[in-house]
Amino acid sequence: MGEFSTVENVPLTATLDERLLARALSARHLIHGAFVPARSGATFAVVNPATGEEVARAARGGAADIDAAVESAAQAQKAWARMPARKRGALVAQCAALLRTHAEELARLMALESGKALRTESRVEAQNVSDILEFFGGLGGELKGESVPFAPDVLSVTVREPLGVVGAIIPWNVPMLLMSLKIAPALVAGNAVVVKSSSEAPLAVLRICELMNRILPPGCFNMLSGSGRECGHPLVVHPLVRKVTFTGSVEVGKVVAVAAAEKLIPATLELGGKSPMLVFADCDFDRTVNGAITSMRFTRQGQSCTAASRIYVERPIFQKFVDALAARVDAMVMGDPLDEKTDIGTIISAAQLAKVRAFVEEGRATPGATARLCSALPADPAVRKGLFMQPVIFTGLANDSRLVREEIFGPVTVVFPFDDPEAALAAANDSDFGLAASVWTNNLKLGLDLAHRLEAGLVQVNQNLVVQANISYGGVKASGLGKEASLEAMLEHFTHKKTIMVNYG
Repeated sequence: MGEFSTVENVPLTATLDERLLARALSARHLIHGAFVPARSGATFAVVNPATGEEVARAARGGAADIDAAVESAAQAQKAWARMPARKRGALVAQCAALLRTHAEELARLMALESGKALRTESRVEAQNVSDILEFFGGLGGELKGESVPFAPDVLSVTVREPLGVVGAIIPWNVPMLLMSLKIAPALVAGNAVVVKSSSEAPLAVLRICELMNRILPPGCFNMLSGSGRECGHPLVVHPLVRKVTFTGSVEVGKVVAVAAAEKLIPATLELGGKSPMLVFADCDFDRTVNGAITSMRFTRQGQSCTAASRIYVERPIFQKFVDALAARVDAMVMGDPLDEKTDIGTIISAAQLAKVRAFVEEGRATPGATARLCSALPADPAVRKGLFMQPVIFTGLANDSRLVREEIFGPVTVVFPFDDPEAALAAANDSDFGLAASVWTNNLKLGLDLAHRLEAGLVQVNQNLVVQANISYGGVKASGLGKEASLEAMLEHFTHKKTIMVNYG
């Protein structure tokens, strides 16, 4: 591939110095197995949200870069698709093993660029990447077809075939995890992938791409960074891209869906949520309060599409629950994301912080509403200018409040009392979103009944785990289209079914 102007083909040395690694990854895309600069030479700043320091310059991709990456992927995909599926899976599993040895450096790099606390968030995410790749790596033998009875002298079978080049666009909140959910099934199914990373968090995923390209054939997995308009849009509309998988906002998801529809190609869309949590008086109280902290993703500053931002609590324990939740969040330590003592890191960017603060101010100005601010802002002068925000627990808001209707993507949850389970269910379902929900009760008959009637793609009873390999994940209503994380995702969203008929009569 002589048209690629490589920056450096030598693999980067492993290091736990996250700032050194960030600088080493500067100004680079990865196309056809090699680091390359943006064709324009342009870059943009990657800023540590805990300190405001510029830690790297990411390559600013455009249509010419997308052309190069997609053409590389299209060429590589032909040979990749001919490789036996179990061998493809074995290579992806080898990638999982390699990434496991680099998990700590990936975690530190993620904490640096995203502001997510190392101990509670970034390290967990880095470890989950290997688990997902390992899971899908073992599914190569499941790309099975069917024998279809048609006529005695006609053999009729179906086979699963890859789609071709997959364009994947990932967000900034858990970029390593969400990227792995896209690339692993796509690769094992025989597709080649071009990923457009988030402008706010392009470094750790680029490191993953470089590590995996030590094992995968050149061109099977390419990565570019840049804005949605300059880099993401050219990827979606490129004529050689035969599938799009996107995680992000509803507004951008609709644009992606329209572009995919105009090309008549499939799209998987995960577009966020406003996830309800239903708490009953008979619940295991301590477990449920701890579950609310996990469900709301407070350690991630609430920057999660499955965050339990609407909590409905049966009235006999309502005030006790609010007080206990506030006390436990208040005891959490907010500070330098790279400090092992830190529970809560930062908001990703100044723009996102301003958006969340605007919601909070609107809520505080609402008559009858009460806002409880929890945890203390960091006292360390080194991070005093960081994008930190105190978690907020609201009570006294109506179900038609904008804070209840819209996805805030910040550490803000609203708690309501209820007397009638049916009324709580109706309020929980009264949402444009339908990604996730949870029910907390020791009455399993009630829990299962509500689980069936909640309008969400993933409902959990007495737990609210993050996305797990082998558990089908995806929403209904405005939360998107399609499923991720499961065998179903690989078969239904990264292959097509071909029918072959042989008349031997």
